Amino acid sequence: MSRISTVERNTKETKIALTLDIDGSGKADLHTGIGFFDHMLDGFTRHGLFDMELQVDGDLEVDSHHTIEDTGIVLGTAIKEAVGDKKGIKRYGYSLLPMDETLVMCAIDLSGRPYLCWDAEFTADRCGDMDTEMAKEFFYAISYAGAMNLHMKVMYGSNNHHIMEAMFKAFAKALDMATMYDERISDVLSTKGSL
Repeated sequence: MSRISTVERNTKETKIALTLDIDGSGKADLHTGIGFFDHMLDGFTRHGLFDMELQVDGDLEVDSHHTIEDTGIVLGTAIKEAVGDKKGIKRYGYSLLPMDETLVMCAIDLSGRPYLCWDAEFTADRCGDMDTEMAKEFFYAISYAGAMNLHMKVMYGSNNHHIMEAMFKAFAKALDMATMYDERISDVLSTKGSL
């Protein structure tokens, strides 16, 4: 069964077109207008083994907020649509990801209930051309649009680039695990019978 979703979102602030293949091989074609954000999303696709095409036309003359937040909304929606009824998937995923001096923990429950737990700080305002405060807004948008519990915690680290990159890669690895099929699961992994 194909798990591919195409989502478009057009507002006065952003125009976004995204296609996501959950069962891809890590290919990305990304154009957000924010070089560092593209670099982070490339790490997400490559390490989660997702294929993603993304074109964003945002109001970068204002700042990066709308572009990054709305991309999170669209990506969360695409994840939710691509996973579908969640029958046969593991539902839970986690990653403890090292990157040099940094260690980041990410855990996900594709529960249908949105919630973000965030324990992370940056010591710089920007990484390249991306505002570091937008990392939380991005993952918040994904958690709500994707209807998932998402926990992100920086265990330790000092280099802001490493911290940010470890977050995106940890999220990718956790999502890859959560969306994997398990032949022992014939329906949805829930006592309720639905997610």
